[in-house]
Amino acid sequence: MAIQGLEIKFEGYDTILNECVNQKAIREGQRVHSHMIKTHYHPPVYLRTRLVVFYTKCECLGDARKVFDKMPNRNVVSWTAMISACSQRGYASEALNLFRQMLRSGTEPNAFTFASVLTSCKGALQVEYGMQIHSLIVKSMFESHIYVGSSLLDMYAKSGKIHEARGVFEGLPERDVVSCTAIISGYAQMGLDEEALELFRRLQREGMTCNYVTYASVLTALSGLAAVDHGKQVHNHVLRSELPFYVVLQNSLIDMYSKCGNLSYSRRIFDNMSERTVMSWNAMLVGYSKHGKGREVVELFKHLRDQNRVKPDTVTFLAVLSGCSHGGMEDRGLEFFDEMVSGKDGVEPEIEHYSCVVDILGRSGKVEEAFEFIKQMPFEPTAAMWGSLLGACRVHLNVDIGELVAERLIEMEPENSGNYVLLSNLFASMGRWEDVRNVRELMNEKAVIKEPGRSWIELNQTLHTFHASDRTHPRKEEVFAKVKELLEKIKQAAYTPDLSCVLHDVDEEQKEKILLGHSEKLALVFGLIDTPPGKPVQVMKNLRICVDCHNFAKFVSKVYGREVSLRDKNRFHHIIGGICSCGDYW
Repeated sequence: MAIQGLEIKFEGYDTILNECVNQKAIREGQRVHSHMIKTHYHPPVYLRTRLVVFYTKCECLGDARKVFDKMPNRNVVSWTAMISACSQRGYASEALNLFRQMLRSGTEPNAFTFASVLTSCKGALQVEYGMQIHSLIVKSMFESHIYVGSSLLDMYAKSGKIHEARGVFEGLPERDVVSCTAIISGYAQMGLDEEALELFRRLQREGMTCNYVTYASVLTALSGLAAVDHGKQVHNHVLRSELPFYVVLQNSLIDMYSKCGNLSYSRRIFDNMSERTVMSWNAMLVGYSKHGKGREVVELFKHLRDQNRVKPDTVTFLAVLSGCSHGGMEDRGLEFFDEMVSGKDGVEPEIEHYSCVVDILGRSGKVEEAFEFIKQMPFEPTAAMWGSLLGACRVHLNVDIGELVAERLIEMEPENSGNYVLLSNLFASMGRWEDVRNVRELMNEKAVIKEPGRSWIELNQTLHTFHASDRTHPRKEEVFAKVKELLEKIKQAAYTPDLSCVLHDVDEEQKEKILLGHSEKLALVFGLIDTPPGKPVQVMKNLRICVDCHNFAKFVSKVYGREVSLRDKNRFHHIIGGICSCGDYW
């Protein structure tokens, strides 16, 4: 190029510029661009577009935009290259502005333009633009294009509009691994785990090809369901398909096994990883934390620090502080928080870490201290923080602070049923039934509906779900008969129903009847009926397990010689021989 000087033509520039793009050779590409300017060469639209692509590939977005803005003429490829560069780097508003300018210029977008700009329309703020672009896509007859369709359903799924995403998916004339993975991931990320699993099964029957992202998305859904048998099947699929064991997939397996109650499998995968990211460490730490294994959390965190290969991040410390809270290690948790404040690991405490400290103090019964800590911290308290403190007030029967906290919570989250329920429970535990009725009347006035409790158990790869006093299960009569039989046996072993868990002003006989209908008891009893003697039983619940059901499970474990696992929305309880891993500290 230097030797030819003014004689260099399009073909010479094209050849060397493409090589600079392929190798991301920034200095050499700048020399090509400089040569064009010095020789007064006027590159055609194609070469100017290649310069835009070159600068974006080399992470020089500002230079790419300067080249683009100086183009005397632009075609659809030029516009698409610039829009795609902004979208990929998270400059959503700039990408959308460029798209609007493109339309005003009279340039018709193609499939790749639509697919690129849609990536800037994810989330509650941009989804309205996405819906307008969807209308334009329909008018332009690009809706059935595989790239456009996949981008559309991904946009809707990541914006929480899963029904719209499913509509786009079902309308695709053909589906590839990207579109299948996007819709499964959409369901899993929204917590619609059963729908995600059902869709995965259907697509597998239709011959869907899976990649590691597909499997990671399915494992997320199985984590929510705690469906360990299905999880093992997916793990076997991965092994048989001989997919490369990407770190993302291994992290998902660690998370799935720990949330399904099998920490030994999680640790085995963790120990055999050839490389670990901070997310790998976090997945294992969170697993131990959810199981209340505070000592293991502290040991693993010490191992992370000693290795000094991966730097802990904010999530790491959240897992550590939460593990100390669930494990009853108050002093150790506060030490870790003080180390964060002092800057030992270079991670400054955020409001979520302060919330963990409130939880640590609240769980240990130091409700007043937790209340003072909130008032003195450098952040405005969040609803989650007040909710944690209100839960502690309920457990430790601190009505004075509980009422103050509940008042603030209801102001912040007037539609959150959990706040009303916690306050109602606090009043009920003190026998203040008039206040209980007042809280329920307030809920009715504000049209707040309590989330119904449900428990489920996986047997023979089938999920059996129960609600309180459930009469819908096909084997309901058998279940209720077994509940009564169990009650007689464990009463002989000194079990006494904890009537304080009943939040209704009724007589004791009626209270005991209400307790027997709790969904976790029904699921546990069904597990005893439908599994061989001696086999462990694992029950999941969407809300916090009540104290009486926890005691009930302990006596069942002791009398029937069963290992029982209970997983609620916060943590795991492993019960062997009538002794729970939580040490009754939860």
